[in-house]
Amino acid sequence: MPDAPPPLPKSQPSFARRHSTILKLAGVGALILLLLIPLAMIEGVLSDRLSRRNEAVSDITASWGKDQNVIGPVLCVPYQVHGKVVKTVTLPDGRVESREVEETTVAIAYFLPDTLEVSGDIQTQMLHRGIYDAAVFRGQIKISGRFAAPDFAALKIDPPDILWKDAAVTLAVSDLRGTRESLAMDWNGTKRPLEPGSQLPGYTTGITAPLASEKPIVADSAFSIALDLNGSGGIFFAPFGMQNQVSLKSNWPDPGFRGAFLPAERSVRPDGFDATWKVSYYGRDYPQRWTSRSGNERFTTTSVTASLFGTQFLDVLDAYRYVERSIKYGVLFFVLVFTTFFLFEVTARQKIHPLQYLMVGAALCLFYLALLSASEFIGFTVSYLIAAVAATGLISWYCSYFLGGGMRTLMIGGGLAGVYTFLYITLRQQDYALLMGTIALFVVLALVMYVTRKVDWYARDVN
Repeated sequence: MPDAPPPLPKSQPSFARRHSTILKLAGVGALILLLLIPLAMIEGVLSDRLSRRNEAVSDITASWGKDQNVIGPVLCVPYQVHGKVVKTVTLPDGRVESREVEETTVAIAYFLPDTLEVSGDIQTQMLHRGIYDAAVFRGQIKISGRFAAPDFAALKIDPPDILWKDAAVTLAVSDLRGTRESLAMDWNGTKRPLEPGSQLPGYTTGITAPLASEKPIVADSAFSIALDLNGSGGIFFAPFGMQNQVSLKSNWPDPGFRGAFLPAERSVRPDGFDATWKVSYYGRDYPQRWTSRSGNERFTTTSVTASLFGTQFLDVLDAYRYVERSIKYGVLFFVLVFTTFFLFEVTARQKIHPLQYLMVGAALCLFYLALLSASEFIGFTVSYLIAAVAATGLISWYCSYFLGGGMRTLMIGGGLAGVYTFLYITLRQQDYALLMGTIALFVVLALVMYVTRKVDWYARDVN
């Protein structure tokens, strides 16, 4: 009897079959990278819309008024300076020689007030340009205080050289276009008209009141100035007094207290706020008195700007900023949903085509476009709800046709609803957003590890 032929060798699984899990993971990762393209395009649309919004706001504020800086008042007193200078003189015979001659020039001595009190009522409103809004304000500001008798001895100025008739009180203000009536300063009970322009070094816009008196300024000279200002962004003050007190009230519910000093007292309510600053002159870098002559450069616009304090009237996060922050979580959404699909394929042997992954990813991208477009017309919260419901409903409906079970579709829909809810809460938490996002990632990773803890990946590829 002839010998039986040897058995044929068993065929080896193909490379694709032996590494199907790795290839599937690589394909899912490639799809996530591919979906970053439309996500980047949506971010480009957001950037363009934000730029258009900023242009509209700039147009509104340029006409109404921008940040208001109220700096002063300052007492300006001119005085004569006598000295000898060397001049070149041409003699009748044509010879040129240098001679020392007496010369008198005029300099200015500047004095800051002993006490400075500011009270303001700031009423905000929204102006519209197309679909865009800008917050602007109108402020009724009263500035009062007292000047001590100018100490010229400390500046080494002789009393006969002082030009009292040219003394003036000046105030620097960023923008006075909101003023509708003529301004005047109450100086020791006498009204002094205020003229346009500031005499404060480094500042041109403002007002100046000539005192026009031959008499020396006595101690405790009281002043009072009422201003009517238009502005946007914020209003800020300089602590020019030895003792400064600024009190503001407004109907703006979300103030941002900015600058070198914070309020000593504040009360923020849904219908507005009240705030009071109490500041001494020890917190600034410029002196109480100086002159315009060289060697008195401690008073500069830089040092004054560093000492400003006040309130900003801006939304910390508007709808565009919320959308921008939500887009940063787009990759996380892709990873969570695609990971869920992949787990269905691993644990339930459910086949999901790459095109189905791609369609679900496209729906996730449309969520951000719907959120951006709707938030330009209605509030962010309502826009977010509409976009989340639309994306969740669309994905759930689509998944019901290929997941092969109502429970799996319910898991996808419930998971998306939970993730969208968590994202909304995270967006609203400005200080704890990073912490909450990190905790969520740990929870999701732990859940994935738990579900796949008993999966034999090598056996799955062989079988």
